[in-house]
Amino acid sequence: MALDTNTQHSTENGAKWRLEILLTSPFSFIGRQVIRWVNNLGAATIFLYLALIKTFRSKQLSKTIQQLYYIGAKSTTIIMLVSFFTGMVLSIQSYHALVKFGAQGAVGTLVSLSLIRELGPVLTAIMITARAGSAMTAEIGIQRISEQIDALKTMRIDPLRYLISPRVVASIISFPILTTVFDLIGIIGGFISGVILLGLNSGVYFHGIQANVEMKDISDGLIKAVVFAIIVSTVCCYQGYYSHMRSDSHGAKAVGFATTSAVVISCVLILVSDYVVTSFLI
Repeated sequence: MALDTNTQHSTENGAKWRLEILLTSPFSFIGRQVIRWVNNLGAATIFLYLALIKTFRSKQLSKTIQQLYYIGAKSTTIIMLVSFFTGMVLSIQSYHALVKFGAQGAVGTLVSLSLIRELGPVLTAIMITARAGSAMTAEIGIQRISEQIDALKTMRIDPLRYLISPRVVASIISFPILTTVFDLIGIIGGFISGVILLGLNSGVYFHGIQANVEMKDISDGLIKAVVFAIIVSTVCCYQGYYSHMRSDSHGAKAVGFATTSAVVISCVLILVSDYVVTSFLI
């Protein structure tokens, strides 16, 4: 009888233990993910800090110019193409919405403010992430798995100073410039769509822009561009630099996963930070 009682107690205790695990497993999973995100955020912040303090050296200038050409100049064509058709779509959609209220004269104001305050910085950052950010991650990741970064350390060359700092500085310079290009080309696209194709008065279109666009609108857009530049360059370089530490993959597969993660995380953080920065600036 005592043996049967002990067996019954053991069975009940085992059932309670399994029930507790079943009930707490979702919370433990969420907790692990939150801790992992916090750890990565702290590591990325330190990574960015170390990269920035190593930029103020004369030998960095040539590497920074190379990255300016790759991140900035070579992204100009796709930025201009996207901004032109974005402005055209904004103009035609605004016209058909405002004409119902007899306010089609505000098309220029709506197009310019939408581009300068929101769409310009956000779409520019996303397009650079897709073109240059993914390439940065893949390039640094390949250098990591092929042990080129370890070779730099062997030659007493700081990998952060040699590989990361020029990319971060070039991004901070390129993003605001390309955002300005996006805004200008988008306004021209809106002009072609609204004035030439839909028959709006050109004077009314440009008067709305001149009368309603303020310097604060432009500065807010450029502040967002700088924030996005820091986020994209840090995330993409960080993912590539530590691609060898992924536990779920190794080698070329790890570089592929790191590149995908860099693009997805950068795009999500761009949208999240856009809301946060807008809340502070308004």
